[in-house]
Amino acid sequence: MAVLDPNEIMFTAFEPKVANRFIMYIDGIPAYLIKKAKAPAFNANEIILDHINVYRKVKGKVRWEDITLELYDPITPSGAQSVMEWARLAHESVTGRDGYSDFYKKDITLNVLGPVGDIVSEWVIKGAYCKQATFGDYDWASGEAAIALSVTIAMDYCVLNF
Repeated sequence: MAVLDPNEIMFTAFEPKVANRFIMYIDGIPAYLIKKAKAPAFNANEIILDHINVYRKVKGKVRWEDITLELYDPITPSGAQSVMEWARLAHESVTGRDGYSDFYKKDITLNVLGPVGDIVSEWVIKGAYCKQATFGDYDWASGEAAIALSVTIAMDYCVLNF
């Protein structure tokens, strides 16, 4: 018969992470413009091995999923202009020139904060670049703020420091 550990059946205090306590640092984009960020995620594809009358599965290549950000777009500083300056490092629309990856790839830091502003978790997103940007919609019938600046970021990999 198994003996119960008192630590497993008694109340243990814990403090959950809260979704609105984060700050993201991207060189060239002010941190206070980032309203919403998707946390890093990966997919470890599988390789299926055919062996006699059964299948075996082993891990395949790992692919880090894209991250979607939602930014405020104030009049000044312009969130759209900040995003376009980053995008122009990869491709300049006027000249058609593409840039080297050393120019447009950046390391991004996503810090999850505790209740008193301390950093309780830190993601470092390595080799990130602006994959897609949507600059929103404008509507004369709406009186809402234009918050629809959406950016999709692709990356090489991510590191969870703590």
